[in-house]
Order: sequence, then structure tokens, then C-alpha cells
Amino acid sequence: MSLFWTVICELAQIEAMATSKKVITRQEWEKKLNDVKIRKEDMNRLVMNFLVTVGYVETAEKFRKESGTDPDIDLATITDRMAVKKAVHAGNVEDAIEKVNDLNPEILDTNPQLFFHLQQQRLIELIRNGKVDEALEFAQEELAPSGEENQSFLEELEKIVALLAFEDVSNCPIGELLDVSQRLKTASEVNAAILTRQSHEKDPKLPSLLKMLIWAQNQLGEKAVYPRINDLSTATLEDLAV
Repeated sequence: MSLFWTVICELAQIEAMATSKKVITRQEWEKKLNDVKIRKEDMNRLVMNFLVTVGYVETAEKFRKESGTDPDIDLATITDRMAVKKAVHAGNVEDAIEKVNDLNPEILDTNPQLFFHLQQQRLIELIRNGKVDEALEFAQEELAPSGEENQSFLEELEKIVALLAFEDVSNCPIGELLDVSQRLKTASEVNAAILTRQSHEKDPKLPSLLKMLIWAQNQLGEKAVYPRINDLSTATLEDLAV
């Protein structure tokens, strides 16, 4: 073999060694995991945070009694918040607005975008129910003034009013505005605003931790082969794939 090819082979071997991944056996990995200590109190607070944020008030109350973990907000306010979400989900937006104001009038007073989106959802419900004349009047009197002051609001309003140009809105390009998902989107925005006003995170912490777990596994996977968790619902360590 020529010197050239000898050097090439040696360089290839060096590169292969440099790029080879470390293999961590299941036994080694389980030992590393067992060495990590997590306080039960921290786990309980994560669970309570999730229950409070998503609105499982009855479960949160039972968990408080069983674990001794106090929520960081009054559980009674969860019932009020869920009533607002339920109203939006049912298309009763005017009722939802009243409930928000009863809960805390500053929520809508200090958040013009949220108020516009709720009014926008009212317009969508009028169109859904075939109340064309009432929808046009509502858009002109309640939403158009906001659109004149905010270009983004105006573009959203024009998109919704365009629904009136279609006889069969189910097949129009913007028919998704009449889908249930639009109600859920509006309800989620209201829910987040209420939580923020109550000095509570608008999103639960647990999903963020799971995302961090997936990211960390991917980062480690670039350097090592190890038993990773692919199914988060079971948290089962998968067999090595060398």
C-alpha cells in the first residue's frame, strides 16, 4: 500500500474514533438516574401548578387535602375562570365578557386586543347563526372604530366580514373562522389574560419540563448512545439502538 493510502486510512480511523458515540448501558444509565434526587414537595407543587393552570378545580382541592400542597391562588377563582371559558366554548361571548368584568374589570380595560378578539368572536357567532344584518351593524358600530385605530385589527375584521360574501361558508377559504377551534383559541387567550392578572403563569410548568427533557435527550444523543425515553406517557427506558 502506498504512503498516500496509508495516511488516508489512518486519518479515516482517527475520524471514526473522534465521531464514535459513547455507549451507556441500561444498568449504568439507571444508576445515574437513581443518583438524582427530587424532592416530593417539588413534585407536588408541579402537579398543583398544572391542576390550577388548566382549571381542574375539584382535583386541585382533593390534591391539596391529600398532599398538603397549597395552591398559589384562591381555588374559588378557578371556578369563575372556567365559567368564562365554558361560555366562550358555547359561543356565549357576551356572557363571557360579563363574567370577565365581574371577575376583574381591569382585565379588559387594560387589554384592548383581548377585548377586540372577544368582540370579534361575537361577530363570528352572529355570522354562524345567519344574522347577517345584525352582524353588519355590530361590525360597523362595535369593531370598525377599533379597526380605524389599529391596522392589525382592521385586517382581522375585514377577513371576518368577508365570510358574508360566501353562501356556503363551510367551503370558503376562511371557513376555519367558524370552526370550534376558533372558539378554543379565543377562550385560551381569555384564560391566559385572567391568569396573568392573578399573577399566575399562563402556561403550566410541567409541559415545559417535558419539552426540556426531549431537548436534553436529543443533545445527549449526538454524543452518546443510551436508553432514552420515547414514550413520555409511560416514561419507559427504551433498549439501546447501537
